[in-house]
Amino acid sequence: MRVTVVGAGAVGTMHAWQAVERGHEVVQIEREAEARGASLRNFGQIWVSGRAGGEELATALRSRELWEGIGARVPGLGFRPNGSLTPVRGDLELAVAEAAVAREDAAARGHKLLTPDEARALNPALRGEFTAALYCERDAAVEPRTAQLALREELLKSPNYTFLPGREVREVVGAGAVRDDHGDVHRGDVVVLCTGAWLGGLVRELAGPDLPVRRVRLQMMQTDPLGEPLTTSVADADSFRYYPAYASDALNAGQAQARTAAAHRMQLLMVQRADGGLTIGDTHEYEHPFAFDTVEDPYDHLTEVVESLLGRPLPKIRRRWAGVYAQCTDPGRVVHRQQVRDGVWLVTGPGGRGMTCSPAIAETTANELGW
Repeated sequence: MRVTVVGAGAVGTMHAWQAVERGHEVVQIEREAEARGASLRNFGQIWVSGRAGGEELATALRSRELWEGIGARVPGLGFRPNGSLTPVRGDLELAVAEAAVAREDAAARGHKLLTPDEARALNPALRGEFTAALYCERDAAVEPRTAQLALREELLKSPNYTFLPGREVREVVGAGAVRDDHGDVHRGDVVVLCTGAWLGGLVRELAGPDLPVRRVRLQMMQTDPLGEPLTTSVADADSFRYYPAYASDALNAGQAQARTAAAHRMQLLMVQRADGGLTIGDTHEYEHPFAFDTVEDPYDHLTEVVESLLGRPLPKIRRRWAGVYAQCTDPGRVVHRQQVRDGVWLVTGPGGRGMTCSPAIAETTANELGW
């Protein structure tokens, strides 16, 4: 079988990986020299903890298994099973964490409620004051800025894989065939469009204006090296608002949120990079048109929250950036997967689950299409 994958982000690259692993010939086309979108501008988290029960959790757990296996083969991914801690403060936040631990699927996530001393034994960098911490053993991390490069380097070892950067696919010219902006036609058995937040142009022509996917903008930052290990990923209790596993009567009771966090729909997520720096975010912006600049108030808020958990000043901020990802608007679906022409499929909209779930999303596509 000949498979054409359009897009070189996490979802596209995992589709190429699945096809090559199954012995197929793959051409992967990317409109940039390298992917530059949400697949690089994220935390690199394999985030199992907050996923909705059922299909979403099963997808995340399967992806966690696949990431670990691929990471053993491709050390450049920087895969590490570091788990996560979400410190909570006060009775309202504690009640949400207790409800999460009481879920029937808590053991599958590796959820445990730890005392402050137990949390600091696991992650000594958390010297701030908190009431308890929700631990998720199944969370993990990779290096987002280099993961796709490492995967591609491994894929290029196969004679069945070809990477064509700097080409934009403009037209479907038949079953399993597309033309790029160089005028070249790529013919095969199936085309998989993994175009991320690029939802206009050819995607709109193929899927129509009512595609159930929206774009979401976020702001993040990265620091100089911390100077000590941050042994787990770290979240704050505002993250409970954005992950369906934490929906509960306790959450509905109304834990407090700072004004800036509420205005920018914020949560704290924090991961230490291989160089010792911290990736910290994020905000959520849903209204179009998106701002073209970043604003400082969210960064000030994140700095305050992080310093209160670490009990020390944050290192110098090295980078700030904004990113946009595509999110399926149907909360019951992990991703939007649609046949848009004979032999042409669109796979998009994993939302903030793209890095976490991309291996299992691609595996499901491969299974459903009979690769």
